Amino acid sequence: MKVYFKELTLSTNSRFEVIDITKEVEEAVRESGVKNGLCVIHAPHATVAIIANEAEPGLMKDYIDLIKELTRPDYEWRHNIIDNNAHAHLASAIIGSTRCIPVRNGRLERGTWQNIMLIELDGPRTMRRIIIEVIGEE
Repeated sequence: MKVYFKELTLSTNSRFEVIDITKEVEEAVRESGVKNGLCVIHAPHATVAIIANEAEPGLMKDYIDLIKELTRPDYEWRHNIIDNNAHAHLASAIIGSTRCIPVRNGRLERGTWQNIMLIELDGPRTMRRIIIEVIGEE
């Protein structure tokens, strides 16, 4: 069994932002040489999320609108006394900061409209890390 790690870094420009990282994840799978296994995509941050869904521009804005509606950034959350970003922690907890996608025949097994995206919930940030781990047989 082979285990391959790759770390991506990126910066974000807005408080809320959706960034498509599909190409970078697919490149990591190719580089890994793994034919069949799993690809784990993890953002080691408490105020971002990782999703697998359609990257259509209107829908990308809808993700943000839904998150704002669900987590109410202007609400008086208790955590806001410390950091004024409780909404980002709550959204990350609900959505999740990790995705696991099967790898078959050296390719991600994702649906036609499933792209892998990072959702920034507390930007802008100069550095966000994304850890990609590909595990499986060569």
